[in-house]
Amino acid sequence: MGYGRLESTEAGSSQPDQLGGESRPRLSSKRQAVKLILVLSAFLIVVSAVSFSLVVGLRTRASEPGLRRRATLAISRTCSRTQYPDLCVESLLDFPGSLSASERDLVHISVNMTLQRFDKALYVSSAISNLAMDAHVRSAYEDCLELLEDSVDQLSRSLASVAGGSTQDVLTWLSAALTNHDTCTDGLAEVSGYVKDHVGERLRDLSELVSNCLAIYAAAAGDEDFSGIPIQNRRRLMESDEEISEFPAWLSRRDRRLLQMPATGVQADIVVSPDGNGTCKTISEAIKKAPEHSTRRIIIYVKAGRYEEKVLKVGRKKTNLMFIGDGKGKTVISGGKSVADNLTTFHTASFAATGIGFIARDITFENWAGPAKHQAVALRVGADHAVVYRCNIIGYQDTLYVHSQRQFFRECDIYGTVDFIFGNAAVVFQNCSIYARKPMPFQKNTVTAQNRKDPNQNTGISIHASRILATQDLQASRGNFTSYLGRPWKLFSRTVIMQSFIGDHVHPRGWLEWNTTFALDTLYYGEYMNSGPGSALGQRVKWPGYRVINSTAEAGKFTVGQFIFGSSWLPATGVAFLAGLSV
Repeated sequence: MGYGRLESTEAGSSQPDQLGGESRPRLSSKRQAVKLILVLSAFLIVVSAVSFSLVVGLRTRASEPGLRRRATLAISRTCSRTQYPDLCVESLLDFPGSLSASERDLVHISVNMTLQRFDKALYVSSAISNLAMDAHVRSAYEDCLELLEDSVDQLSRSLASVAGGSTQDVLTWLSAALTNHDTCTDGLAEVSGYVKDHVGERLRDLSELVSNCLAIYAAAAGDEDFSGIPIQNRRRLMESDEEISEFPAWLSRRDRRLLQMPATGVQADIVVSPDGNGTCKTISEAIKKAPEHSTRRIIIYVKAGRYEEKVLKVGRKKTNLMFIGDGKGKTVISGGKSVADNLTTFHTASFAATGIGFIARDITFENWAGPAKHQAVALRVGADHAVVYRCNIIGYQDTLYVHSQRQFFRECDIYGTVDFIFGNAAVVFQNCSIYARKPMPFQKNTVTAQNRKDPNQNTGISIHASRILATQDLQASRGNFTSYLGRPWKLFSRTVIMQSFIGDHVHPRGWLEWNTTFALDTLYYGEYMNSGPGSALGQRVKWPGYRVINSTAEAGKFTVGQFIFGSSWLPATGVAFLAGLSV
């Protein structure tokens, strides 16, 4: 009622007797105010419309090619060397200082910008860690967090080294960051839902940005490519081949002695014994007890026994750990996880190592999940300057995951069926016995599945002075199964077999397609001076990327001395190795 009363009173200008003599001046003042408000409102509407038109016009003009921020000559030339030039230009233009940077400065800027993008992706992705997730989603999510952390570390080291560090170090770390991203997205591809979408959005363009960094850095460092092989000649190579009895250069004298010394003679920092007669009863306890970021060799002696523990992982912060067992078949690290348990392949490893300087000696790594459970990793290595010496690695599909960075395997026995040596490390196998096992019905054996994704990655699998054999059960029924040296997992897959014995279980074609014509003209598969009944070249595949290597210079690029620069870091580990081609 009150509102009605006020309404009738103010509207009652036709009632002068009620309002008295003061009513007209007050009413006139209100009308003037209302009129003024209306005039001002109309003016503001006109001004807003004009402003809007100007803004739209400016935006339209700014979007015209002639009025955009223009790439400098340095940016244009730098980005012309990449696989993703448009993204390269766009991302560099958005980064402070790029417009005044030289081509040399842009190498540093491209890595710095990519590092910041990875750092942000890790930060935002970590924010949903407390969400409820099923086992498979959780597995893929945790893989991505771990891999993003590793990439941030590798990009940070690359950033510190681009100005004057080792070319091969930077190429290795950038290659690993790209592989990490690839592994993360492969895992996410197997799941669906919010977590996949949330993390996937944060990963957008990261692979392309690292690829661009690789291309920019490789060009700036003068890296050349010879038929798909990086010519890695910026560091002094050995003047002559080392003898098998000598040691490579990246191992200290102490480490050389440790690798040759009987286990009982080693002064260990930590002793693992299941009966309680050591420092720890479990390997996981020993890893936890080891210091982080150690610059000296930490020796963990694992006494004879069978060790099956839930999580066995030497993480990025656990550096320079050396695990010494009592011998193949005596010290056994075992597990049975597989993709059948709703895990990613990356997550199935019985033992995993990413800490720099990881060494394992005289140990059996096994995954007993069996062929019916498909991907089931026994050992996964993503550690730089890693050595695995006199070890058994036993599984079926995906036995050994040589994930990333520089690795060396010597005098190891490796058993499997499908893609049983796979990954994207720069890895050399020397004096190893590689056994194909009897697979499930209708399966084909493939020794390798290398997943080099980018032409500038300095990665690949080199099998040198080794033996590619069949187990007794496969040999007895080899007429029912076909075995191949490898198949291309990714576009620039690279694998060579050199001066090795190849058994008669290997199909005369040698190599197997992944999917029709995929990667056949971009891969690099090579064979050099092999022997044995499976080494005949007459019926080998005729793919554009396959080659019979006839040049010692070309074959030499896949030796320890050149492919993983083992002559600079292997001697410190104490493992005997052959630096060049001589056997």
